[in-house]
Amino acid sequence: MSFIINRLKSIRYACRGAYLLLKTEASIQTQFVIAVLVTIAGFYFEISTTEWILQTLTIALIMSIEGMNTAIEKIADFIHPDHHYKIGFIKDIAAGAVCIAAFAAVIIGFIIYIPKIF
Repeated sequence: MSFIINRLKSIRYACRGAYLLLKTEASIQTQFVIAVLVTIAGFYFEISTTEWILQTLTIALIMSIEGMNTAIEKIADFIHPDHHYKIGFIKDIAAGAVCIAAFAAVIIGFIIYIPKIF
């Protein structure tokens, strides 16, 4: 029984983290708005099951990497609150990962929606 209780607690903590991320971070809020808009577009353009899967995975990828980027930034700021070039380097790499995922998301969005628009 404690196994199930511990799993439920883990889910609660994870949901709390997702809520805090969405509540406090502008970058996640922006990504969330974009996710809602492309979801609406998916219904409007009646995208296929495969396109829904790709779109959902892409949204999850972006939101997850953005969350990891935020966690890295918060840890780096906690460890070394003053400006330091090594901390800046670490933050830039984490932000770069978000950028790569965002570029891929834009390409996937174009592949899904450009043929439906034109």
